[in-house]
Amino acid sequence: MQLAIQFFLQIALILMACQLVGLVAKRFGQPQVVAEMITGVLLGPSLLGLFWPELSIRLFPVDSMKVLFPVSQLGLAAYMFVVGLEFRLDIIERRLRSAVAVSIAGMVAPFILGSALGWYFYYHTAFFPQRTSILEAMLFLGASMCITAFPMLARIIHFKKLAGTTMGTVAIGAGAIDDAAAWCLLAIVLASFDGDFSHAIINILGGIGYVAITLLIIKPWMARWAVGIEKRRELSEHEFVICLILLALGAWFTDKIGLHAVFGAFVMGIAMPRGVISRALIDRIQPLTVALLLPLFFCYSGLNTRIGLLDSGYLWIMTGLVMVAAIGGKGVACWLAARSTGISNREALGIGTLMNARGLMELIIINIGLQRGIISPTLFATLVIMAVITTLMASPLFEWLVGRHGPTPEPNSSNGAD
Repeated sequence: MQLAIQFFLQIALILMACQLVGLVAKRFGQPQVVAEMITGVLLGPSLLGLFWPELSIRLFPVDSMKVLFPVSQLGLAAYMFVVGLEFRLDIIERRLRSAVAVSIAGMVAPFILGSALGWYFYYHTAFFPQRTSILEAMLFLGASMCITAFPMLARIIHFKKLAGTTMGTVAIGAGAIDDAAAWCLLAIVLASFDGDFSHAIINILGGIGYVAITLLIIKPWMARWAVGIEKRRELSEHEFVICLILLALGAWFTDKIGLHAVFGAFVMGIAMPRGVISRALIDRIQPLTVALLLPLFFCYSGLNTRIGLLDSGYLWIMTGLVMVAAIGGKGVACWLAARSTGISNREALGIGTLMNARGLMELIIINIGLQRGIISPTLFATLVIMAVITTLMASPLFEWLVGRHGPTPEPNSSNGAD
């Protein structure tokens, strides 16, 4: 009972803090979701816990995390479901060559740099616990570097009105491919950490099987089911619940096989029929998810972040190395790859800038690493700083490099979902 009472107070505090930080962020051209990521860090031990430790413990006691964590995961899954609903396969197909080239560059370059840093950190710092092997350290940091803030990327593209443009299309397609590859790498790391590589095989084959069943069986079935709904032009409460059940089952299955709930929710969102169903689902799910549930995830991540652990010049130099590898490996490599496929320099710069943001997905993957004991709290803090800074850079750097010129629209495409 006490936990429930505490939870409601936490919700009020988190939402008020997010709105206040959001007002400041808006003046600097940052979307609300970026403000929420910053708020999470501010409410954690990096600020509130540093200056008012007793207040921090009273507001966010350890036991309350048992409630905050599952609710934050629900918000994350619901948000990724909405991102899947807004995902357009048709415009990805028109720019598939560019999306694949940018994706490969955005995986290979940062993975090599991240793996090299993992090797260095393993032998010269205490960033990895003793139980973590050198291979696990290299693979995990490599995967962390090549991740893209896919859901946040989708919101920035919406915020910048880039949906249906070359920049938005290539970035969202490449981001989706990169994140799928990063989850496969994480599956291998977790399998190695558990000493059972059969888990990695289950993760990867299970993920492929889930995508195949969802898109080849469930999607066509949903399309036939949608015919009557399109005629009525209305999604009933009963039909809405069926969609929520599919969302929950998809999130449960991919979480069960070790690929995380966000993957299952996103793919299930793609499978939903476009038109009345997708619009109704977005209208009903998105407002509450974005306004209430998603900020709870950012706060949960922030409560695990202790920037004060970076208490020496050497550790801050290591953080600087992470930043250089992250920006050089992702932003620069994606810019060059986009240029090599014939995209104009201005649009290629925009793609590189958008792909460089880590944001939400970075927080997810490093939270898993911290919870499983693969990385130390110090490395977690370092990677949170990288995630925050690369995401903060996206909007102002985009304006500076690309300018306010109108983006090039894709032919025969619209900004909304089909």
